Amino acid sequence: MTQVDFVAVDWGTSSFRAWAMGRDGSVVARQSSDQGMGKLAPLDFASALEAALTRMGVALSVPVVACGMVGAAQGWVEAPYLSIETPAAWFGQGAVKAPHAKRDVFILPGLKQTGPANVMRGEETQIAGFLQKQPEFSGVLCLPGTHAKWVQVDRGRIQQFRTAMTGEVFGLIAGHSVLRHSMGQGGWDATAFEAAVHAALETPEIVSTELFEIRADGLLTGADACKARSRLSGLLIGSELAATRDLWDGQSIQLIGAPELTRNYAQALSCAGAMAKGYDATELTLAGLRAAAIHLLREPA
Repeated sequence: MTQVDFVAVDWGTSSFRAWAMGRDGSVVARQSSDQGMGKLAPLDFASALEAALTRMGVALSVPVVACGMVGAAQGWVEAPYLSIETPAAWFGQGAVKAPHAKRDVFILPGLKQTGPANVMRGEETQIAGFLQKQPEFSGVLCLPGTHAKWVQVDRGRIQQFRTAMTGEVFGLIAGHSVLRHSMGQGGWDATAFEAAVHAALETPEIVSTELFEIRADGLLTGADACKARSRLSGLLIGSELAATRDLWDGQSIQLIGAPELTRNYAQALSCAGAMAKGYDATELTLAGLRAAAIHLLREPA
């Protein structure tokens, strides 16, 4: 195997992803699984990590730098939150060394905001990766996901952030409510999505009643599952945009996330007359983890 500098790990609630990183920043090998924090007890993390790194052929001398829910109170070991006043370049300073590991494993902290109360774990590493590329950036970052983050940045420093549970609410409604009988698994109805976004933006208070209309529409008019899923997504994202309008209105928004999600958010923002540019979350996660590794392992950039 090409010489590996360190292993970058993004360990969330439901998933595990690891990349063996070469000294030039290239990905030498990768592994992913559903062995997220939610499936592991604290004493299971070390063995789960080594099993993955063995499959990747990574030597025991190679250190690991990890971000995400692995550092939560319910994870491997808690990495206490840093304040949002902390410069992104210093995020690695709050890293905690994992116990019971066969190698050096550094777990990065999340970020906290005390007024109003808010926290993030994992997204801060993507933000650090973004700011590696644009250190003097001023504007708004949106990180869609299970818990979407809206982050206001001024000259490379986080000023405030807000969280919307849109992704989790979508999953709960689509998978566990009466609307589950109306949902499809694929396809996209852009017209239904945009109409729902407009409705939620213009009159957010009607979202709760519009939701049941999705079910009724399917029963009475035979509306297809693709339309129902797109309409649900539009209502929830539109509601999120209405709640965060003071952050993004009049701004050019930088979207960091999976391609499908950033597409949906860009489409919704376009309905509101806002411009958005998408960035790949994995690429920025790796940039953030590499920046932390350079600090922690004292390697040259």
